Amino acid sequence: MKTRLTRICRHPIKAHGREDLASVLLSAGACLPGDRRWAVAHTAAKLAPGWNPCSNFHRGAKAPKLMAITAELNGNRVTLRHPDRPELCFSPDDPADLSRFLAWVAPLSPTDRAQPSHIVSADRGMTDSAFPSVSILSETSLNALATVMGRPISADRFRGNIWLTGDEPFAEFGWIGRDIQIGDAILTVKERITRCRATMANTATGVVDADTLGALRTAYGHQDFGVYAVVKNGGMIAVNDVGTLL
Repeated sequence: MKTRLTRICRHPIKAHGREDLASVLLSAGACLPGDRRWAVAHTAAKLAPGWNPCSNFHRGAKAPKLMAITAELNGNRVTLRHPDRPELCFSPDDPADLSRFLAWVAPLSPTDRAQPSHIVSADRGMTDSAFPSVSILSETSLNALATVMGRPISADRFRGNIWLTGDEPFAEFGWIGRDIQIGDAILTVKERITRCRATMANTATGVVDADTLGALRTAYGHQDFGVYAVVKNGGMIAVNDVGTLL
């Protein structure tokens, strides 16, 4: 089986923007560099040191307007853009910048939910998986889902890291426990990704407009889309690299 890498995407602040990359150097046992480097804790969070599960964070499942944010990471500074907000450039690590960020994100935050409170980080990316992961998603599967739904579906709804094309729809579920080489890196596929309501929001507007979860359940009997993998051997990957199941 051979596929082609069509897109690399990272999300510097969990649930608060996406950024496309042409190439990236993966390291063994680590998340995609810069992905979910920070997360926005809400006022009801119960945090432990280090990695914490997504229920502690301000995210698109509860605040769909966040899904329309794009981001740009430069060193320790992040630039956020949203169609309804002015551009914001700030440092998530700088306490002096927190009030500016909270003021910027407040209009995107439903008032009946726990409000964003502060920004946290750990010694690994704040992915939804309890282990440092890189998510692998299939454009072929996305096209199949769009056909089922009878409308285009943006890949951005699924907040993936690596997008591949060329295999059968949902063939990636059969890769669990196997290694895949992409460019110079080798990743071990670990488990399926169960999706949440964030995928129902339009990533251009932040408005909920598609029942992605219902379509997955009706057509396939589950709410899964994409797989989590861990980097077994680090190396450079770039758009248009070949992916080979080992």
